[in-house]
Amino acid sequence: MPIVTKNTDLAVGAKATGSSAVSSSPASAVSKAASVAGKIAGLAVLVSAVCLPAAGADAGRPIGVSLPAPGGPYTVGTVAMRLVDRSRPDPLVPAKPYRELMISLWYPATGGGPLAPHMPPLAAADWDRHSAPPLGIAKGAVAWAATRTHARVGAPVEPRAGRLPVVLFGSGDGGPRTLGTTLVEDLASRGYLVVTVDHTYEADQVEFPGRRLVRALPLPAKLTPKVIANLLAEHATARLADMRYVLDQVTALAHGRPIGGRLPTGMLGAPDASRVGALGQSLGGSVAAQLTREDARVDAGVNLDGAYVGPVATRGATKPFLQLAAETHTRDSEPSWKSFWRASTGWKRELRFKGAAHGSFTDLQPLLPQIATTLPKVPLADYVGTIDPGRSVAAQRAYVGAFFDLHLRGKPTRLFEGPDTRFPEVSLIS
Repeated sequence: MPIVTKNTDLAVGAKATGSSAVSSSPASAVSKAASVAGKIAGLAVLVSAVCLPAAGADAGRPIGVSLPAPGGPYTVGTVAMRLVDRSRPDPLVPAKPYRELMISLWYPATGGGPLAPHMPPLAAADWDRHSAPPLGIAKGAVAWAATRTHARVGAPVEPRAGRLPVVLFGSGDGGPRTLGTTLVEDLASRGYLVVTVDHTYEADQVEFPGRRLVRALPLPAKLTPKVIANLLAEHATARLADMRYVLDQVTALAHGRPIGGRLPTGMLGAPDASRVGALGQSLGGSVAAQLTREDARVDAGVNLDGAYVGPVATRGATKPFLQLAAETHTRDSEPSWKSFWRASTGWKRELRFKGAAHGSFTDLQPLLPQIATTLPKVPLADYVGTIDPGRSVAAQRAYVGAFFDLHLRGKPTRLFEGPDTRFPEVSLIS
């Protein structure tokens, strides 16, 4: 294990101090850096000569895990695509004259076809080698490559769904686009086109066609608060440009123009580019806010427990915005949340999930508890808290789905007016 290793924006809490609280301040997190796995303003780093002990499968057979089925009325389809933006050099590797991205389209579908893997094979193998061990899971302990989604690869678009409102999704800093599948599939099953984006050279691993894997750039050797802040700002700027470019491509699809590779039948003209939302976890949530503020095409945004980076932290949002929070992440503990909230002038709501941790708003919420039944030494509470995983997933899906239904479809809801007896773990913060 290297002394400094980039994880997937999920190393929450101060393991060495026995705290599972999110560390949002760069200065406070770095002060603990001798032996702390710190989540710093949306960037997760392990700054320690030793990592958490990695647990292996007791019987030597890899553990199988599954994702919860989506709850909407439609079957889900998906297709992965390579996009190349030749209008700019790569912002993270300037010597490369263009920006290359992998995205996935998730949509209501009809017909069959093979179920898509949660992670493509090379990415799953790299996750197993490099990303799972810092979570306390030994290489080979989990059958990551065998995990399937509920989406049919390349299935035709369901014509009964009509024109599809669009949601762009971004994961946490360093995280692959696949880590939001639990929420993304559910939105697609409700009739949305969700576009997930890998930010090349930042995401831990990105698999391109032709069995080509691109890993994240190594972190700087010395992670001072200033270095971390600069790195987050660089990533946020690159992500914002990526999302705008992807939205350009979705707009082309909406106007019947093909993009990337082979498209599912019925996809040309299916997106409704007049109804667009942005959704992200951690740093992805900050970028969702910035995109919602700065891009006139984006109508509403959701931040899943992310601190705000860049101008949006003090300028806020002017359009509808929803913020979901882990139990210990508050406006008092996170200065960027307080300044963002005060500056935001549009419809806004903040929801706190009792017992949730930073990783609860990723696929680790349903996956880690399954792994922990066989590997009890996995530090479950540090990553996904103590909230019941099924209830956590159900509540996230209900509130995020209701938010986009309200602001992209004009469908009324009472879910944001006060406490709901169906979700006692969720508090509405005024």
